[in-house]
Amino acid sequence: MAGTAAASSRRPQRVSMQEHMAINVNPGPIRPIHLISDYFPHFYPFAEPVLRAPRPHRAVASDIRSAPQLQPDPEPEGDSDDSTTLGTLEFTLLFDADNSALHCTAHRAKGLKPPASGSLDTYVKANLLPGASKASQLRTRTVRGTRGPVWEETLTYHGFTCQDAGHKTLRLCVCEDPRLRRPRRRMPPLGELRVPLRKLVPNCARSFDVCLEKRRLTKRPKNLDTSRGMSLYEEEAETEVAGEERGRILLSLCYSSRRGGLLVGVLRCAHLAPMDANGYSDPFVRLFLHPNVGKKSKYKTNVRKKTLNPEFNEEFFYAGPREELAQKTLLVSVWDYDLGTANDFIGGVQLSAWASGERQRHWRECLGRSDHRLELWHPLDGAPLQLRN
Repeated sequence: MAGTAAASSRRPQRVSMQEHMAINVNPGPIRPIHLISDYFPHFYPFAEPVLRAPRPHRAVASDIRSAPQLQPDPEPEGDSDDSTTLGTLEFTLLFDADNSALHCTAHRAKGLKPPASGSLDTYVKANLLPGASKASQLRTRTVRGTRGPVWEETLTYHGFTCQDAGHKTLRLCVCEDPRLRRPRRRMPPLGELRVPLRKLVPNCARSFDVCLEKRRLTKRPKNLDTSRGMSLYEEEAETEVAGEERGRILLSLCYSSRRGGLLVGVLRCAHLAPMDANGYSDPFVRLFLHPNVGKKSKYKTNVRKKTLNPEFNEEFFYAGPREELAQKTLLVSVWDYDLGTANDFIGGVQLSAWASGERQRHWRECLGRSDHRLELWHPLDGAPLQLRN
């Protein structure tokens, strides 16, 4: 009997249609369930925040019978959700248009989510997209053992122009330092964010406090030479622009009335295309004044090892009256040094009275004024330089 009673107690009780219709199934207005994403919308630094309407919730009879009135949940803290607890990053951007430089100051991060190791040794890595990742990669020092690291460190991109600001994006990643771990392995970033630079006001600093997001997967461009380090280009929709960039060079020109000739300064290069399999180059610069004969018309700088942003600060002299120099062409080419094999051509630029744009202006202004040093950045052409007949 006891077994029969127990079996009957486990059976679901049947409710007749009359009893079912008598049950109050409408306790009041049903409020939608609030989603985590309603509290943490994806923040776009330059756009006004967009408030999403809450999604309607389809009620089920079994959920309604004794459900209380839903109230908005408090703002989550700590490790409540993987997609919203990556933390925030505070930083400041300044586009120094007068010196063609972009300054990014990484201040601090807050609420970082510890990795599986349980400890945080973090740094900030910056990249300009589109472009070769190692050519534009800068990083801060590592701060150890805290979810709220403070860096207060400025990363500077030289050769950043108004044209760059119009189509480039700054990618900032908060990364764990694998060098402080055993075994060493490549760790995915703890979080990242991307800032379009087209709305930066020149010479006006702007501060941000932005939520970090998960890493975006990128596609490898098929039209790039992966055997020479060119697989390092990122950004899915804009890789075709990156493939055309060869870098840029900062040149200074000055006609010296005291020495009676032209002083050409090779100051630095920025964002050079990687030509070696390790993703870097060993760049040097060649100068040639055409038409001219003899060794005095050809110069080259020293080689800078394993870098895509070399600094040369070397100066060369071409003697001659101003009228004679005005009829010549200065050919500047950047090469990757290879031991035992032919050097690789990275890019070049030619300055003359027959050039166009900034190249012509740079040449004419330096020869038009004595003892006036003029510095300008010039993008490198990937095609071989063509001499004027």
